Amino acid sequence: MSTILVVDDAAFMRMRATKLLKENGYDVVEAENGQEAVAKYQEVRPAGVLMDITMPIMDGMAALKAITSLDPNAHVVMVTAIGQQSVVIEALKAGAKDFVVKPFQPDRVLGAVAKMAAA
Repeated sequence: MSTILVVDDAAFMRMRATKLLKENGYDVVEAENGQEAVAKYQEVRPAGVLMDITMPIMDGMAALKAITSLDPNAHVVMVTAIGQQSVVIEALKAGAKDFVVKPFQPDRVLGAVAKMAAA
């Protein structure tokens, strides 16, 4: 099954996304900030990345740009709070394939991940 990298500084959000993905047959690797996400991406080369935008050390936008510079075909879905539309547009222009709004709906996450894994 496909491996998905879940990136969020909030342990609860990582746990919630990881549980949902594992229950639906995905392998999951976790990172708690963008810097860790870039390193894990290089190590694991997951089928997709579910990445929070606002994080310490390296935010999701910087991590997105780093990952897509390493792999222009990377499949990254950004996770954003309501009200961050301008950041979402910037992320899509920078190479993100989709976005999910927090608090996320399980069906929306699974749909976005399924598209990534199939690509």
